[in-house]
Amino acid sequence: MAAAFSVVPASGGRHVLKMKTKILKATAVIKWAAGFLALAAFPAFAQDATNRFHALVLAERGDQHEAFVVAALEWLKGMAARDHFAMDIVENPNQFNKAFLARYQVLIQLNYPPYRWSDEAKAAFQDYIEQGKGGWVGLHHATLLGEFDGYPIWPWFSDFMGGIRFKSYIAKRVAGTVVVEDAAHPCLEGLPATFVVKEEEWYTYDKDPRPNVHVLAHVDESSYQPLSDIKMGDHPVIWTNEKMKARNIYILMGHHPSLFANDAYKTLLRNAILWAGGDKVLNKSGAGETNSVTK
Repeated sequence: MAAAFSVVPASGGRHVLKMKTKILKATAVIKWAAGFLALAAFPAFAQDATNRFHALVLAERGDQHEAFVVAALEWLKGMAARDHFAMDIVENPNQFNKAFLARYQVLIQLNYPPYRWSDEAKAAFQDYIEQGKGGWVGLHHATLLGEFDGYPIWPWFSDFMGGIRFKSYIAKRVAGTVVVEDAAHPCLEGLPATFVVKEEEWYTYDKDPRPNVHVLAHVDESSYQPLSDIKMGDHPVIWTNEKMKARNIYILMGHHPSLFANDAYKTLLRNAILWAGGDKVLNKSGAGETNSVTK
């Protein structure tokens, strides 16, 4: 049975099916119409009893990553259908509060940056992560930490990501070889020891996050094609902060839509979402066993 999807508008309501009918005198027809509308308005998550969990996607739209985000959303919808989870999509965190986030077992931060968040949204997200109320998968632009568009850096989010600040990136994009460090981690299950990612910006930071996070993979900067002088030395690209109660993973790669033609990347992202959602069984499709969001 296919998973359910909905787009949650800024008001916090749902887009629901509207049915236009003629006003009929027959009481039976009126009752049928009322029942149909009530069913259409029922929350997406409840429409499929086999759903493993309910995911919230916070998607950045209309920026330089739009092509990637469009490809990612299409792929996520297919994954949700195959792996049986429900998914809502929002384009800003304006609605975020503790009650809103409590609906979801995993939050996928699809390139949305760590600014333009209200104080209430920040507090709710911090509580969600620190108290392990849900899991988190962050992609690419989620570490654009600094002063951008008139917004100050979010200190807590910087600490969450290992105490880093965004420094630079390879604007022309290069291919690079990702080296797996912790092959035993569930998010890296089924990945080769190394895999190539093309067309990536390879963000750099003011410091190495490694002392403050558990690094799962790094990019080999000597493999860049074409060559680039924008380097970090030790350059983690996939990591998790085990100091938090929530299952969490950050994946730096997420600029170009060609990533969804990369089998290793798709395996990584699928594993990450199922793991962060609390799933015990990653290598099977269908209704899997789930657990609370603990490590």
